[in-house]
Amino acid sequence: MEAGNRIIHDDITDVPGIRVGHASDLKAKTGVTVILGPPWGVPAGFHSGGTATSTRQFDSLRPLHLVDRAHGVCFCGGSAFGLDAAGGVLAWLEEQEIGIPVVGKVIPIVPTAAVFDLNFGDGSVRPDAAMGREACMSLGTGPIEQGSVGAGTGASVGKLFGIAQGMKGGLGSASVVSADLSVAALVVVNAYGDVTDPYGDVLAGARSQADLLELANAARLLKEGTAVSRQVSVENTTLAVIAVDAAMDKIAASRVATQATLSLGSVIRPFHSHIDGDLTIVLAVGSKAADPQRVALMASEALQRAVIKAVRLCDGFGILPAWKDLPARGGSQ
Repeated sequence: MEAGNRIIHDDITDVPGIRVGHASDLKAKTGVTVILGPPWGVPAGFHSGGTATSTRQFDSLRPLHLVDRAHGVCFCGGSAFGLDAAGGVLAWLEEQEIGIPVVGKVIPIVPTAAVFDLNFGDGSVRPDAAMGREACMSLGTGPIEQGSVGAGTGASVGKLFGIAQGMKGGLGSASVVSADLSVAALVVVNAYGDVTDPYGDVLAGARSQADLLELANAARLLKEGTAVSRQVSVENTTLAVIAVDAAMDKIAASRVATQATLSLGSVIRPFHSHIDGDLTIVLAVGSKAADPQRVALMASEALQRAVIKAVRLCDGFGILPAWKDLPARGGSQ
């Protein structure tokens, strides 16, 4: 698709200055995704609504922190172990002389967050510095690969009854582009809840039995009281990064992150539960002013479509069923 002289990919690289790279271990079913902004860094803010987030360098995004910019974002599998991938990203950026100058050195600021995928593939293999560097080596300006790739390689959704009765999650990205403003999102969907369309119809989620493809509809069962929430708090996370080609400070970016995150409740049900480790980062890549409400609404649309693309484009690798495996479901996006 084209907008003026620009080719639109319907992913986060539609925001000028954004590059994305993946590293995927398809044997162990885990991976890393790196999202980089311009080399000089950009203001960034975040919203964290999770009870079990696993992060590194996120203090730098707080409004009172001395650091005023981020150079990129790293998402990974492997739970807390996978945060080692950030070391490879920082080392690669240092070699490119990208970072904050400090006493003759540069220190890259790359907030990093992990999803728990140790129960999907080979949980003894986790992303490390080498995989972080590999993701940097594959950086490009789009179109980006989506589905069971990068940090979404081992993602799963619909874990009301545990992962054995869940379905495959993944990584998705989408953009909302107008003549004067581009807002886009990339999401790793490893949620406790079901993924639905905006009308509430379940696309991928908890199944009634491990050997059946019948969808249970977690939200309905929880509302009826015929099912109760699981108490395992480390398995579930939805990680999102939003990029906008407008100027915002940390506070404005954090407010947009909060507003946009709330929209995910329309496509992930239940969302932001007591056993989800959700967070959203906003990167303000541009220099022009923009109405923050406009940005938040565009970001909300991009986030919702990115979540749906994540499950429609993923592959279950024969371990869990994916959306495309459901009867009469495997159509086009």
